[in-house]
Amino acid sequence: MLYIEVVNVRGKLFLHMPLSHLAESLIGSEIIKLASEIQEKIKQGRHIYNFTIGDFNPALFPIPERFRELIIEAYLSGFTNYPAAEGNADLRQAVSNFIKHYQGLSYSPDEILISSGGRPLIYAIYRSVVDRGDKVIYSVPSWNNNHYTHFVEGEHIAVETQPENNFMLTAEELKPHIHGATLLALCSPLNPTGTTFTREGLKAICDLVVEENNRRGANEKKLYILFDQIYWILCYGKTKHLDPVTICPELRPYTLFVDGMSKSFAATGVRVGWAMGPAKVIGKMKSILSHIGAWSPMPEQKAAAVYLTETKQIDTYLDHFKNEIHQRLEEIHAGFQQLRLKGYAVDSIDPEAAIYLTIQLNLRGKTDTSGNRLESQQDVTTYILDQAGIAVVPFSSFGSPKESTWYRLSVGTCKLEEIQPMLQGLETALSKLN
Repeated sequence: MLYIEVVNVRGKLFLHMPLSHLAESLIGSEIIKLASEIQEKIKQGRHIYNFTIGDFNPALFPIPERFRELIIEAYLSGFTNYPAAEGNADLRQAVSNFIKHYQGLSYSPDEILISSGGRPLIYAIYRSVVDRGDKVIYSVPSWNNNHYTHFVEGEHIAVETQPENNFMLTAEELKPHIHGATLLALCSPLNPTGTTFTREGLKAICDLVVEENNRRGANEKKLYILFDQIYWILCYGKTKHLDPVTICPELRPYTLFVDGMSKSFAATGVRVGWAMGPAKVIGKMKSILSHIGAWSPMPEQKAAAVYLTETKQIDTYLDHFKNEIHQRLEEIHAGFQQLRLKGYAVDSIDPEAAIYLTIQLNLRGKTDTSGNRLESQQDVTTYILDQAGIAVVPFSSFGSPKESTWYRLSVGTCKLEEIQPMLQGLETALSKLN
């Protein structure tokens, strides 16, 4: 059925012909919308502590110097033509060796697909596995699974997770929804929380998937796991990265990893990502992406193929990089805990990985010095931005209920010397609330 909307523009009537159902119904990025509001305040002269973007300030966190040199060298050497559709053979071999060395997983080059970062790979997984109406299970909060499910017209099974479990999905939460599902989207370390699966927690989920796939007949679709581990190298302290295939080798034919250099090497704009999984599915993903042209650039591939083999260079870079990120996360976490002990209605979860700290601003219902009551969580977000100059992303932007009191704080653009002034400004803003 065709719908035609009449639009009034400055007193004149125009016919608005709708586009595709996808185009008309797709929701834009909530984080990008928030970022636009923050940039407008900055243009107006406000000093904003911008903890919203899952990116890095290159002045604080540059890519490895050796990697940069190799990229420049590749451009100067004339590597500016199309790469192979599946990724250059030397890079796929380098990724295979890198993953074997650092993670202990064995994937051959024909089980690896290179792309321009992780997003095209996630899209290709959804397109390769999910048909219209298929059940897709994902936890909330989580990054963008709602949008990818919408892309493929899947049935959304959004499972709300709990702070007492560090917002990581549990087998108990998963079990009522697993029957007949086609894709289970998992992420660890988790964006937006910076938390990870425990061995027991992930093992219980893996056992459910194995049991479900064994129950299905030969002609039934199996349940696949999309395992986004883009932040896995950025684990801190005693936190150890865990994955489904290591814990449960039976899941190897049904697990599709998404990984890359974007977060582990502060290389978000360099666009070198990879997927690993069963060769048949990887081949289908390659076919999909070959029509989209979402290739990682040739010079970056050539550079990465060399850099990923230089373990001493990598270890030196990561030692410094991870320490700098962890220091910021720990200092802000400690500050929030001090505020909590002073009686303010804030909290934070001990950071385990990634560049994110989970914080709580439980201020709804309080009144400021002007008598304005914070009626909604949006009011809380706005108050903290206006009064303390602190910009953070509410978990509602990641699928959680609108009135969730939890937020993502990203330290990728955070200067160490600004942390204490930021916390002092936050305490001043909190002290004005009754």
